[in-house]
Amino acid sequence: MSDERRPRFRNPFRAEPPSTERTVSTPVDEYVPMPLRVTAGYSWRILVIVAVIAVFIWLVMLLKLLVVPLLVGILVTALLWPSFDWMLRHRWPRWLAVATSLIGVAAIVGGLMTLVVWQVRDQLPDVQVKTAAAVEQLKQFLLDGPLNLTETQIQEWIDKGMALINDQASVLWSGALGVATTTAHVLTGLVLSIFILICLLADGGGIWKWTVKLFPRAARPAADASARAGWATVINYARTQLLVAAIDAVGIGLGAFLLGVPMALPVAVLVFLGSFVPIVGAVVTGAIAVFLALVYNGLWIAVAMLAVVLGVQQLEGHILQPLLMGSAVKVHPLAVVLVVAGGAMIAGIPGALFAVPLAAFVNVVAVTLGSGSWKTGKTPDADLIWSTVPRERRRRNR
Repeated sequence: MSDERRPRFRNPFRAEPPSTERTVSTPVDEYVPMPLRVTAGYSWRILVIVAVIAVFIWLVMLLKLLVVPLLVGILVTALLWPSFDWMLRHRWPRWLAVATSLIGVAAIVGGLMTLVVWQVRDQLPDVQVKTAAAVEQLKQFLLDGPLNLTETQIQEWIDKGMALINDQASVLWSGALGVATTTAHVLTGLVLSIFILICLLADGGGIWKWTVKLFPRAARPAADASARAGWATVINYARTQLLVAAIDAVGIGLGAFLLGVPMALPVAVLVFLGSFVPIVGAVVTGAIAVFLALVYNGLWIAVAMLAVVLGVQQLEGHILQPLLMGSAVKVHPLAVVLVVAGGAMIAGIPGALFAVPLAAFVNVVAVTLGSGSWKTGKTPDADLIWSTVPRERRRRNR
């Protein structure tokens, strides 16, 4: 055996100070202030990063018919992974675990959709009549009330409001309509998402091993460890949002049922789905419940419904989440709202749905690579955009 030492592995992602021996300078550099040089250096690097991100987004939008089903399959896989992993750890055959997961999801979704369609068909005519009567009462109040408006003014305000709603709806639905402009696109995306889900559950490890081989050999350990940390974060995110969505749906739906608000079950299902868009989805779907109560049951029931929505949000955010998940390190709600809004502006509803998990994944990968924690396997000592790992509490010495 040779006595020569093996070369030490160098982290290709770790920044190293540039060598001053190879710095090229000209006489003109002496007249350029150092702050301006630093600013220029930062500027062109930022421009390159922005250009790369813009090209990536352009490619995603160009291939949206493939990207959206892929992201849907990955997110559903993250939702099913805790139960799927439990079955594997208890020595279930993989094919049986995959079949059980798919049949369970199909049964839950099919059952909820059946109940929603039944209740909507049963109560929609009555809600339409009540809505028309409420609109007429509001119009009469505006005509005879202290505002003393004319029918022309009311119609102008209605037209402006409808135009504003249409504009905002077109912004939100642009991404969804771009993906599903026809029934064929919807069916194709659904079939592709199911196929991706089956492949990920059946052979996700093999797919990832093949993906890692696309990286240079020296970068494979870092890419593998950082991506696994990001995937764990996406699973935690999905589990967290599933618990949050269930709590919001049960609380608001039960409150609507007890207050006599119509279509309580569709409202609960809508709240459950909307809660997967953090903060924004729960607020919008809760507003729909309050609006139904106002139109159908009157002002005081609407106030009570609003109190129920706010109470459920506070109970879920400040009591149940800490009890279920421990002291979680989370990003500020303002940042979540900005990420969701940016995703909606870029890709409509799909962008709003996938914005936070994508941002969480990218953030965890970047922090894991930058901190070098991929070599030790420990959690990075940095603030992450989403983490559900409880903090360790230090014991006080008495």
